[in-house]
Amino acid sequence: MLALASAPSTIRELAATPNPDARALLAELSVGLTVSQAAQAPKLFQLRKQVGEVVLIKLLVVILRAFVDSVRVQDKPDAADILEMADTLAHTYTHDSLKDIILALKQARTSGTRFYNALDPAKIYEIICNYFDHKARHLENSHLDQKAYTISQEAVTLHQLQQAAPALVQNVALMIPDTHPNAQHLRDKLTLIRQKLRRGLITQEQAGQQRHEVQQALQRHPRPDWQPTEAAHQQITHRHQQATRRFAEKEGLNPRHLGA
Repeated sequence: MLALASAPSTIRELAATPNPDARALLAELSVGLTVSQAAQAPKLFQLRKQVGEVVLIKLLVVILRAFVDSVRVQDKPDAADILEMADTLAHTYTHDSLKDIILALKQARTSGTRFYNALDPAKIYEIICNYFDHKARHLENSHLDQKAYTISQEAVTLHQLQQAAPALVQNVALMIPDTHPNAQHLRDKLTLIRQKLRRGLITQEQAGQQRHEVQQALQRHPRPDWQPTEAAHQQITHRHQQATRRFAEKEGLNPRHLGA
């Protein structure tokens, strides 16, 4: 279609002359075309930047002329009407696509629209306006459906995480560091719990309680009450120095050589 619009024909010639090739190409483009596909196609303002204002108007003229030729009525828009409509559409629906215009006109033909042996620009504007109202509702419903689906998926994922969280937390909590003084004993205890549970000797609740006890045993909290106060520390140091001095004097050594 871009090739047809880029041909050396003037805009007036395209608007005034029937073009069977353009009609066949537009029919081919409209096969299987949906509102969602049309909404994702390049917008008119983007085409204006890519191919220029003149080519964009030619494309719209080709589409409108093909539609006018496809409607079997006696009174139809003339070349001037088609040119005016193409210019109006180009500046009105800047953020919609050519495929939107093609689909709007296709739906008018296939949905049983009655033209009462006359087709004027007002009727074409009405057709396109109704299409964009329908498109807006369609996109809004699609957005709501996608939002609901996303929320549903998030709920499923959250439920799965909630189900897996206790086991994950338990596995992390039961990682026994090699530096723990009772590491091997605690590992053996976990193995024993697992074996008892597998053989049915204990319940899940009992296994959970015993694993909790292992988890508690893994936590090594500092005991500040085991540490001497500063005064006690000085007394201990003083006693050590006294003992070292007595030993040096007994052996006939210089106490300074022993750090006393």
